[in-house]
Amino acid sequence: MANKETLLKITLKKSTSGRLKNHQATAESLGLRHIGDTVCQPKNAATLGKVALIGYMLEVEEVTK
Repeated sequence: MANKETLLKITLKKSTSGRLKNHQATAESLGLRHIGDTVCQPKNAATLGKVALIGYMLEVEEVTK
């Protein structure tokens, strides 16, 4: 049986306007620029750290590839 990769489906729910500069940069590094943007990122330490930092602006769910 093949190993299934776990991904995180991340959606930007709140605006980055007026947020701390490093929070804006973190959202941008995830590929999120506008409210409603959705990306799939691998579930790893780097991604989880970014989600932990700006989780108040995001909606996150796990998906299996």
